[in-house]
Amino acid sequence: MSTIKFTKDHEWVSVDGDVATVGITTYALEQLGDLVFVEVPDAGKSVSVGEEAAVVESVKAASEVYAPVSGEVVEGNQAIADDPAQVSGEAGSDGWFFKIKMSNTSELDGMMNDAEYDEYLGTLD
Repeated sequence: MSTIKFTKDHEWVSVDGDVATVGITTYALEQLGDLVFVEVPDAGKSVSVGEEAAVVESVKAASEVYAPVSGEVVEGNQAIADDPAQVSGEAGSDGWFFKIKMSNTSELDGMMNDAEYDEYLGTLD
């Protein structure tokens, strides 16, 4: 079973072993509106925590998707690059952006669980 974590940048991370699947939350999608363009990283790209890893553009704004953990990208989700409407805010869904083979799993320790993320969202209004 995978573990789901959340960042303050509104990314969700589904962890299975040493691979983290990364997407954006429903809150982030609501802020962006209808997506018109998505760029995902290529497999083999090394990323560090906090580094820009993907780009998402909507009719309202352009935004970066940051690497929540360090490691090597093992897969970018070409399906959402081809059809941005497939991006889903549901953690663990097919609407993910990229998968990272983590080099330091302790980076997950600073992330929020579901209840903590909901509480965090309550402080943003």
